Amino acid sequence: MPSASFKDELLAEIKNLRAFAISLSGSVSVADDLVQEALLRAWSKSERFQPGTSLRAWLFTILRNIYYSNYRKRAREVQDSDGVYARRLTVPGDQESHLDLEDFRKAMTKLPAEQREVLTLIGASGLSYEEAAAICGVEIGTIKSRLSRARSRLVELLGLDETADTPVEARVRRAG
Repeated sequence: MPSASFKDELLAEIKNLRAFAISLSGSVSVADDLVQEALLRAWSKSERFQPGTSLRAWLFTILRNIYYSNYRKRAREVQDSDGVYARRLTVPGDQESHLDLEDFRKAMTKLPAEQREVLTLIGASGLSYEEAAAICGVEIGTIKSRLSRARSRLVELLGLDETADTPVEARVRRAG
């Protein structure tokens, strides 16, 4: 039976797991299912976790493996290539930050899966290059390359001026 501290550490990672799962799946409900399954697997295999290593990286690896296993099973399902389903999952906001976030989400969907994954692991979840490389099963140089290409492509897709301080300032400069 896992210890109480292991339980507390698992609970502390739920927010990060959920964010990673949403970025992988693009669906809040699928993400919640992935997180639940990952936590159940981690709990039942707690003896395999090596103390002193990154619990977050271990959990992300479990979640990622579950996602790709499920993805392979769904190979014959219809994809949401035109974004109809994805648009139903979001509620348009009345403030510009919501529009910026929607633009960002759309741009993220245009990135290759490997770039999206690395951007999420490092940029959103705060993992190190080493942890991301271990989760993805690639070399650190590959992670750095994917991250650089992802960032460059996002700047291009969002039409951002790299010299502007904020996306709003970039839009003002383009409009002016």
